[in-house]
Amino acid sequence: MIGIICAMQIEADGILALCENKQTSQKYGMTFTQGTLNGKEVVVVVCGVGKVNAAMCAVTLINDYRPELVINSGVAGALSPVVSIGDIAIGSKAVEHDMNVTALGDKQGEVSFPNGKVMFFECDKNAARLLETVCADLPDTKTVRGIIASGDVFISDRKKRLLINDRFGAIACEMEGAAIGHVCYCCNVPFAIIRAISDDLDENKGMDFVKFCELAAEKTVFAIDSFTKAQ
Repeated sequence: MIGIICAMQIEADGILALCENKQTSQKYGMTFTQGTLNGKEVVVVVCGVGKVNAAMCAVTLINDYRPELVINSGVAGALSPVVSIGDIAIGSKAVEHDMNVTALGDKQGEVSFPNGKVMFFECDKNAARLLETVCADLPDTKTVRGIIASGDVFISDRKKRLLINDRFGAIACEMEGAAIGHVCYCCNVPFAIIRAISDDLDENKGMDFVKFCELAAEKTVFAIDSFTKAQ
């Protein structure tokens, strides 16, 4: 079974429309839709925006449905000119860019665990490779694999975006992926992130995000559909 987590309904609607044999369950204010996509068992859920929502959703998904893979799908903002509006960013690893205990000597982005510290949560290489392969069929779309940065803030300021890129080497930013990766790391479940770029370094205001969000979401829906076909 594949678990698919989206932050917003617009990111999930296209995937849900393709699913068959659907059954829904309400858990903690979230709707989990279990069904089949191209003959593969999937669970699709909208978690809401932000890292806490995403972490709650990931824990519930893993505990209740036992997925073999969790995919975070949706849109993101560019942190680098290597990706532009409509391009695809596939996670190689994820980082919580707003995790900051530097006052106590940690590096920014480091998360403390009882047995040590982790800055980057590694995405599943096989899933990332397959997502990259299926995205090659998207017309007029560049696909780049790289670091995804997540934080509880919508960053529209170009200088702040470039600072995150400089600090972590990240190519895209959003508000959920690293939290899902954090949970999957703790639960030993493979995860992947695929994000279509809805706003780049030049078109990065809230109105631009809304304007391009639907177009970007269509591309991630195509990728998820093609990914399950190729499984």
